[in-house]
Amino acid sequence: MYKGVFKYCVLLFGILCFTSGHAQIGRTGGGGLQFGQTQGTNDIEKPREYELAGITVSGAKYLDNDLLIAVTNLVVGQKVHLPNDEGIARAVKALWKQELFSNVDITITKYVDDKVFINIGVEERPRLSRYNFRNIKPSEAKEIKGKLTLVANKVVTDATKKEAVVRIKKFYTDKGFGRAQVTVIEKNDSAAVNKVILTFVIEKGNKTHVNQVNIVGEQNTTEARLKRTLKSTKENSRFTLHPDPEVSVYPVTERSFGKYIGQFGFLTPSATLDALDRYFRFKFASSKFNQKKYEEDKQSLIAYYNTLGYRDASIASDTIYPVKNGNINIDIRVKEGRKYYFGDITWKGNTKYTSEFLTRTLAIKRGDVYNQELLEKRMGRQLSPDGGGEDVSSLYMDDGYLFFNIEPTEVSIVGDTINFEMRITEGAQATIRDINIAGNERTNEHVIRRELRTLPGNKFSRSDLIRSQREVANLGFFDQEKIGIQPKPHPEDGTVDIDYTVVEKSSDQLQLSAGFGGGVNFYGNVGITFNNFSIRNIFRPKFWDPLPVGDGQKFSISYASNGAYYNSLTTAFTEPWLGGHRPNALTANLVYSKYSAAAVGSDPNLSFLRMAGGGLSMGKRLNWPDNYFVFNYGAFYNNYLLKDYALVPNFTDGFSNDFHFKFVLSRNSITPSPLYPRGGSNVSFTFQVTPPYSAFTGTDYTNESSQQKYKWIEYHKYKFTADFYQQVYGNLVMRFAAKYGYLGYYNKGIGFSPFERFQVGGDGLSGYSYFVGKDIISQRGYEVYDATATIFNKYTAEMRYPFSLSPTATIYGLMFVDAANAWDNFSEYNPFKLNRDVGVGIRIFLPMFGLLGLDYGIGIDRYDAATGTTGLKDISKFNFMLGFEPE
Repeated sequence: MYKGVFKYCVLLFGILCFTSGHAQIGRTGGGGLQFGQTQGTNDIEKPREYELAGITVSGAKYLDNDLLIAVTNLVVGQKVHLPNDEGIARAVKALWKQELFSNVDITITKYVDDKVFINIGVEERPRLSRYNFRNIKPSEAKEIKGKLTLVANKVVTDATKKEAVVRIKKFYTDKGFGRAQVTVIEKNDSAAVNKVILTFVIEKGNKTHVNQVNIVGEQNTTEARLKRTLKSTKENSRFTLHPDPEVSVYPVTERSFGKYIGQFGFLTPSATLDALDRYFRFKFASSKFNQKKYEEDKQSLIAYYNTLGYRDASIASDTIYPVKNGNINIDIRVKEGRKYYFGDITWKGNTKYTSEFLTRTLAIKRGDVYNQELLEKRMGRQLSPDGGGEDVSSLYMDDGYLFFNIEPTEVSIVGDTINFEMRITEGAQATIRDINIAGNERTNEHVIRRELRTLPGNKFSRSDLIRSQREVANLGFFDQEKIGIQPKPHPEDGTVDIDYTVVEKSSDQLQLSAGFGGGVNFYGNVGITFNNFSIRNIFRPKFWDPLPVGDGQKFSISYASNGAYYNSLTTAFTEPWLGGHRPNALTANLVYSKYSAAAVGSDPNLSFLRMAGGGLSMGKRLNWPDNYFVFNYGAFYNNYLLKDYALVPNFTDGFSNDFHFKFVLSRNSITPSPLYPRGGSNVSFTFQVTPPYSAFTGTDYTNESSQQKYKWIEYHKYKFTADFYQQVYGNLVMRFAAKYGYLGYYNKGIGFSPFERFQVGGDGLSGYSYFVGKDIISQRGYEVYDATATIFNKYTAEMRYPFSLSPTATIYGLMFVDAANAWDNFSEYNPFKLNRDVGVGIRIFLPMFGLLGLDYGIGIDRYDAATGTTGLKDISKFNFMLGFEPE
């Protein structure tokens, strides 16, 4: 037995000795060192120093040989130690690091005495010629290309293809196609050397929708309320019909939405608003599933529990599982935990303010339900849209304490009560050193700098930062969502630099419309407004885009025509900083209009009203009562010529002159953007007055002709408007508005002026009545019901919600309630007799075209059974708006 074992051992030893004398050293075919010839077993086993006498390269078809040798850091004449030389090993790694090769070998080709010759063998990877997609739309392909890092001539590796697939799948996952599959086909490009074409075959599959969300474990709130915290994870919508005995529920998708709407043919035109509400209601929301947003929604659910006092609330488990049609259900189990309350709150580190004062500012007392969100808000750890001022941080940071910090520390928990110690680090006051502005490619820096409230040498103020951001956004030249403010403190000397970054956007507006027919041959209008104009750059072509830009001036011109029967030309120019040192705005305008009331086909000069005029006005920002106030004042002149035109009874021919002064005191604090305000107010009072010409003549105008009465018209006019915005939840905003107007006269013998009256009702865009000096007061759901009023009241309440806040398209929907009326004199005035309406609408703001809007209003007080005005079509009306929103 032992002899057999000994024989096997001898045989094994012999095999090992034989193989060790003929083995290759390092990696072969994968980037190692191998021998082309050997010098015997003893030479290989004993490391020896050689001189590198020659280096050659093989396999490099498209790369320079000398460049490859340089990458290895190997040079002829250097010493190498074989068989395991560190320099050669590093050379192999350096070549692999270039990611240009699929294989690297360094081979010893021959020995001459103590010299050695090596060959670097490489196999090059192919490069990208181009790539394309299958099974998707060109618009999708364009979007995907913007997300990939693939460029022509880039080396194609497995990692390159894998990264592209991941990005494509993420693109479709974000769009709701959670099961999208991507296959990569690599093909040699026959028209190019060592290049390949990649084809991404995409199978999107069906969208992954959330069929149902089930939440269990809640005891102190409702499942419906918890579902509302899941902002991006919504169930498939349901359409519920009432008052059917058997309530029918239909799933609503984008394709089927219109189909289900068509089922409501049973609604009668005479149904009132309350009846409509009983007949149907719907909820339409996106139910696409997105894993990333789902994770965020779970955090939102916990944050909601934290506002109710459940600081230990958690999601015990959540399960996502497929159901029919490839959709999913989500089951969430919550664990509420114990409800907590605020206990004692003490302060540490405060020297500027007393603890009592800080406690009053915090406005949280012992026994209040614990609310983490409220605590963060009262401490002021997050910037509020309007600059705050009602939190602890604002007290310090508005007074220069940039380095201020507050840390709420739970010092003890007694039962369900949490006691806090507010640990404050006040730091030193910081002074603003430098203001830096970047990103203004079209707008001159001084236009931005003059709007800033943060000035070098001033103490740092957080509210000034936020106010500066608001003022820059209100210019309208920049993407308001991308206005960046970055304080850069220098604690060593107590100063701070502030960097502002902006992204330019198109702010000019173009208005075009045209048509033919109706017997007037041509009708239409063309207008353009340049909101960032520059007079001083007129003779500097490099600043034209397409007209001279950069100084924040405003220039507009528009022309409207209805053939020979209506023509109007208006132009205006505004310099917002007259002289360049103070925000005193100068505005000049000219207008010419002519409207013919003659029958179409007849001579338009048989009956017409012509107006020509212009004016100058100045605007000045005030610092009292606060710096949101602006005072505007100006002088204006209009000349009217009438020929057989019945403007008012007994005044059909002749001319009138209107020279008046106008004073406007306004306060505008809306935030964060005038396109979609979410807070603040806009209030103004206007006083418009002419000289009392009749008081200078001593003439009794009671029996004078209309031409004499209205040769120089006289009046005094008052308007008050107020708009208030309140953020209700998220981006849901309430708007409340009130408007009042009154026109008075000096001389009873002359009476009210035929011009400057109020026209109430309609969409505010009808006809050409604006150029005869009337104020157009629209009311949705009504036709014009008073065209010569001297008094009006109007009230509005709107609920707004945005669909898009992108600077390229701001879109929001609204529901509204209006109440308004007009009277011809004070003896008829009854502020409680108002015409009411309700309805819905949509607003779309496109930078190039301005505002586009559509409202559907139902005039509640138009319902009259006695006259037969009972149908919904009789009391409802669509209103369109273009370029501006009527009053």
